[in-house]
Amino acid sequence: MRSMADTLERLARLRGKQAGPTPASRLKRLDGFGSNPGALSGWCHVPSQLPKAPALVVVLHGCTQTAAGYDTGSGWSKLADDFGFAVLFPEQTRANNANLCFNWFNRDDIARDSGEALSIRQMIAAMIAAHAIDQRRVYVTGLSAGGAMANVLLACYPDLFAGGAIIAGLPYAIAETVPEAFDRMRGHGLPGTAVLQERLKSASTHQGPWPTVSIWHGSSDQTVAMANATATVEQWRGVHGAAAKPAASESIGGHTCTTWRDHGGEDAITLYQITGMAHGTPIDGKTGYGTSAPFMLDVGFSSTLHIARSWGLIASFERMETSTNDGRNEGSADVAQTSPPARTDAITSVIERALRSAGLMR
Repeated sequence: MRSMADTLERLARLRGKQAGPTPASRLKRLDGFGSNPGALSGWCHVPSQLPKAPALVVVLHGCTQTAAGYDTGSGWSKLADDFGFAVLFPEQTRANNANLCFNWFNRDDIARDSGEALSIRQMIAAMIAAHAIDQRRVYVTGLSAGGAMANVLLACYPDLFAGGAIIAGLPYAIAETVPEAFDRMRGHGLPGTAVLQERLKSASTHQGPWPTVSIWHGSSDQTVAMANATATVEQWRGVHGAAAKPAASESIGGHTCTTWRDHGGEDAITLYQITGMAHGTPIDGKTGYGTSAPFMLDVGFSSTLHIARSWGLIASFERMETSTNDGRNEGSADVAQTSPPARTDAITSVIERALRSAGLMR
């Protein structure tokens, strides 16, 4: 068993490996978004040609990362330019956590309308007001501690989010101290299904509908055990009324995709097990969205594109007509040329999900 001291030393070494020139940021600081009880920083990217009532994606970095670094690695702001949605990047500060981890295990930071969770909620409210965001199309994703905090937001504000994507993250409310947090990361002491589901339900008074959730995890992750991905599935099955047995399982690009459906027969929870991947966000550098870096792992499979498609953000598979800073126009280009081809039934599912998110289909 790896000791807590060993784990801390590994994190410190990894942080050292990541140190270097800060990538040129495409993000702008978000100021004046509220009382900010969690003392977080906020950054955002809003395309110059934003369509009416756009979607908003909230992106949470992992430990030792920054908002700008995670954006460069994941490609979310570039995708936003091409497909017309806004992106919000909350950022942790060293005053809150020396390793820049969101405090997903701190009770004061993971309760509705408290601490870091409320700070992010305030940032979202500011973005909605400033850019006329469609409140039915707000989504959240994050890596590692950011993935765990994404789960916090989904649990505390299920009325706010249409969907979430948890990458190498952990279930909601499973630890209250740093030693407990490290134990849970290793897969030790995880609560049973009944406790997991009760903690999610007690995070808010919401009665549904519930956000869809996708969970991403590398099969060779030695930092956050795969047991956390399985536990997160169990946590969300309760509110969705999903059976223990998955409705479907298939191989996509050599990786396993397993789906659970809600009581209405709609896809509600999806688990992506990325074959051979260590701890990090899966990207595909050939798509033009994302760059390899520490914890940004080029496995030839873009979680950014797959997540955006599942949310209906790029259902047309065509980029918007946008103008670059030097005045050149980028015409419509088919992203499918540089990303894995989609099946007809998958496209239909994405379009239907987008229509439901827009209130045009039930």
